[in-house]
Amino acid sequence: MGKRFAILPCNGLDKAYGPLSREVALAIAEHTESEIICPVLLNNLQARYEKTLSGLPLLVVDGCQTRCATKLANKLGIKIDQKIMVSEAAKEAGTTLDKSLRLGPATLKLAEEIVAGFLDGFEKKATTADSSAEFDAPVEFITVTHDKYVFKIPIEGYLFNENDCWVRVVGGRARVGLSDYMQQNLTDITYFEPPEVGRVIEQFDELGAVESAKAATSPISPVSGKIVAVNSALVNSPGTINEDPYGKGWIAEIELADFESERELLLDGSAYAETLKKKVADL
Repeated sequence: MGKRFAILPCNGLDKAYGPLSREVALAIAEHTESEIICPVLLNNLQARYEKTLSGLPLLVVDGCQTRCATKLANKLGIKIDQKIMVSEAAKEAGTTLDKSLRLGPATLKLAEEIVAGFLDGFEKKATTADSSAEFDAPVEFITVTHDKYVFKIPIEGYLFNENDCWVRVVGGRARVGLSDYMQQNLTDITYFEPPEVGRVIEQFDELGAVESAKAATSPISPVSGKIVAVNSALVNSPGTINEDPYGKGWIAEIELADFESERELLLDGSAYAETLKKKVADL
């Protein structure tokens, strides 16, 4: 497929997801001629992989929701370019892993399906024109003022849910993120956990996690569909959400499922401004 990675897998051996993650990582490495990174060695001697990580995009293969590999990369300040969560993949495939730590026929088959899905999805993404230019940042805003705070709301092109998340639709895709009010309410954002690429979500499902010194929250999706991209740059620079919530601070890109019916539950800029005025008045 032409694309090589530095692959950081989960190394847990106390759950079946650990050996499955290792198998997925090894199979992708074989298919793409990528390089495997040992998480233990990376944690203790990061310099050993300095050349690899500077020359190749990082693919993290997590086993379960503990996300040990992701947390290790975040702790060391290493940018994550692609992620696979094998427990989510197993759930989507309807496969329940048994308690054995050895890979049986069913688990090996699941590993093959995860690898095939990743490679196929990546190739399709590589051959699809980049749509980022279509999602231009807004230039005109409505403002809502409360005490010393001024909250900006784009006049056109953005819809909002009452959970203070926005969506911008271009064709059959949409980008979503946090409103200016939400990012100011959280104050300085210090952590961003992206949702899983490939996951199918419903309207009002959670989209990853955002944390600040003040609070932690999960953005609520205004629309349903399949997550086709995440803003991985926010993993290392979560403060971008504070700096540019409607532009570079976008969270995820979604292939829409039923937008025409869902938009009835969303607010345009003017309606959201009225809702926000009532919300801040109660503070």
